[in-house]
Amino acid sequence: MAEPAEPAQAADVAPAARSDRSPWNWLLLIPIVIPLLTPLYNQVAPRLWGFPRFYWLQFLFIFVGVATTTLVYQMTKRPTPATPPTPPASRAGVSSDE
Repeated sequence: MAEPAEPAQAADVAPAARSDRSPWNWLLLIPIVIPLLTPLYNQVAPRLWGFPRFYWLQFLFIFVGVATTTLVYQMTKRPTPATPPTPPASRAGVSSDE
């Protein structure tokens, strides 16, 4: 007779390969491509608080990059598994009768 197969041990099971192929990652191209479009800021007017278009658009590109990165991070992060709370450690040598 053949022996029954043993259940798989935890050490025998390989963890699933991580896949970072989320469609949300395509949004990360926005802060890369927009600053490369030089006709957007190749002018002096309009001025914002006395700054030519080039300078205030550079600051705008920073905010677009931060917002895009934050959005992609929030949409692609994995939920953390809930861990049960650990009981407080007992103090050695102290009785609970005090």
